[in-house]
Amino acid sequence: MEKKRIPLKEQGKKWFIAPAITWLMLFTLAPLIYTVYLSFHGSRFLKVTRFVGLKNFVNVLTDYRFWGAFRVTIIFVLGGLALSVGLGLLFALLFNRQIKGVQVFRTLSTMPLFTAPVALGYIFMIIFYENGGPINNFLTTIISKQVPWLSNPNWAVFSILIADTWQWTPFAFLVLLASLQSVPKDLYEAASLDSASSWDIFKHITFPLISSALGTVIILRVVEAFKVFDLPFALTNGGPGLATRTLTFNVYTNGLRDQNLGAASATAIVLLVIVLIVSALFFKRYGSNYE
Repeated sequence: MEKKRIPLKEQGKKWFIAPAITWLMLFTLAPLIYTVYLSFHGSRFLKVTRFVGLKNFVNVLTDYRFWGAFRVTIIFVLGGLALSVGLGLLFALLFNRQIKGVQVFRTLSTMPLFTAPVALGYIFMIIFYENGGPINNFLTTIISKQVPWLSNPNWAVFSILIADTWQWTPFAFLVLLASLQSVPKDLYEAASLDSASSWDIFKHITFPLISSALGTVIILRVVEAFKVFDLPFALTNGGPGLATRTLTFNVYTNGLRDQNLGAASATAIVLLVIVLIVSALFFKRYGSNYE
C-alpha cells in the first residue's frame, strides 16, 4: 500500500514549532524533572549523594523558617493582589473617558513594568532610607517623626508591598482599561435612560463584561506574587531577621548559600504544588468565564 505523502507545506508548519518545543523541553520540562529528582536525593552543590526519599520534604515542612516564609509569601500575595488590582481597576474606571492628556499618562504608566526588579529594589532603598531619605526628610519637616521603613519588620513588609504595587499597578490598569473600552456604549446609554445609578451600572453591566479580563489579571498577579524574590533580596535582603524572607528566598538560601540543593528543590516543589492548587481552585470557580 502506498504511503500517504505529507505536503511540503504541512511539513514546513511542523518545523515552525520546533524551536518552541525545543525551548520548552530544555528550559521548562528538563529543569522541572531534574528538580523533582534532586528533591528526593541528598545533594550538595554539583554533587548528588544518596537517595533519601521524603526526608527533604519532612525537613522543609518541619522547619520554622519555611512556615515563616510561607506566612510572608501569603501576605505579599494577598496584599500585592489587593493593592495592584484595586488601584489598577480604580485608575481604569477614572481614565475610561475623554480626558486631555490621557494618552500621555497611559504611555508613562508603562514605565514601571520595564524596570528590573533588582534595580527597583535599590531605587526604593534610597527612597526609604531612614537617615536622610526623601520620605523621612519630608515626614521630619511635617510631623517631626521618622518611619523605620526597613529596620522594623512590619514596615519592611509594607515597604516591599509599596514597591511591588508601584511596579504592577500599570499592568492591571492597562489590561482593565482595554477591557472597559471594549464594552458597548449603547449599554450605558440604555442604562442611563432607565435612570440606573452608577453603582448599578457597574454591578450589572461593567463588572460582568470585564470579569474575564479581571480574572486574567488576578491569576497572573497571584502567580507572580508567589514568585517574589527580587524586591526582598534587593531592598531588605530578607530582613530584618526573617521578616521579609519568602519561599523563593528560602530556595535561594538553601540552594546557593547553604549549597543544599535537596532542600532547595523540595521547597521549590512545595511552592509549585501550592501555586497549582491555587490555580486549579481559581479555574474551577471562574473557569466558565473563559468558555
